[in-house]
Amino acid sequence: MAQGPILVVDDEPINLDAMRLALGAVHKLIYARDGGSALEAIAKHKPALVLLDIRMPGIDGYEVCRAIKANPATESLPVIFVTSLSDVGDEARGFEAGAVDFIVKPISPLVVRARVQTHLSLVRHSRLERSHRDAIYMLSEAGHFNDNDTGAHVWRMAAYSAELARAAGWSVESCRLIELAAPLHDTGKIGVPDRILGKPGPLDEDEWVLMRRHPLIGHEILSKSAAPVFQMAAEIALHHHERWDGSGYPYGIAGSAIPESARIVAIADVYDALTMKRAYKDAWAPAQAMDWIAEQQGRHFDPRLAGLFLTLAPKLADIQRRWQHQITPPPPPMVA
Repeated sequence: MAQGPILVVDDEPINLDAMRLALGAVHKLIYARDGGSALEAIAKHKPALVLLDIRMPGIDGYEVCRAIKANPATESLPVIFVTSLSDVGDEARGFEAGAVDFIVKPISPLVVRARVQTHLSLVRHSRLERSHRDAIYMLSEAGHFNDNDTGAHVWRMAAYSAELARAAGWSVESCRLIELAAPLHDTGKIGVPDRILGKPGPLDEDEWVLMRRHPLIGHEILSKSAAPVFQMAAEIALHHHERWDGSGYPYGIAGSAIPESARIVAIADVYDALTMKRAYKDAWAPAQAMDWIAEQQGRHFDPRLAGLFLTLAPKLADIQRRWQHQITPPPPPMVA
């Protein structure tokens, strides 16, 4: 998606010219002389950022900024106030209106370029994250397209995975990453025949041979991206069916040789699968599922992580209630 222009709003031509000299060689600029024209320009040109004067005839900068933030189509559009007003009260009022920064007149071209570049970089980062979230949503849907019993399974187990990662001491950013990556754990089911995914009963040995290929297929698909979220997703997809005692698949690796991300998702995935109704089984009560996970410490599951998971029962119940009537996650926030 191409980045829009920068809108410069000021009623003084000399100030518009100063911005042109500071930014015009690098950025496409559009101009407005008052608040009403600024809002019209935003609707027409969809700028990437607004440099907004405060004191203008008619609608002042505060009102313009509030109008931008009140519109769902433009609420994420970054607004930087450019003003000669410098006391703390004016800054507080500006941030309350929704501004992301202030630049004081008379402007310094170096400061203007640095501030603009910083906020445009944040916009690009937000758009990239939006594209990642869109891709995650689509791939997770594709992986379960013919698996009609899953419902909100992938989103619940992603939330469980994040809770367990937090309990295991992961950083805030890493917990966010695993919550985004976990829904892609079964992407490889795209390559599994419909007759196997939709079978209303246990699989036979030949069918299991085909089913056990899905971690390899998922890893092959997801590892093509260098983005951290997809690299973690590829790691999880490949190893989430490995077991602590080495009896899992596809490689039969054991213990800490299994990446911790996959060990976390394995517990969350199995817990949610046990507590949901499928065509071939009734849902287990959460306490019954927890008892089974406790029995599998050191066998199916990492004993430390399984022990931590057992302490999370109240938080897991909250997540279950939150997802009780929800099938898909809310759409990612719009980015201007």
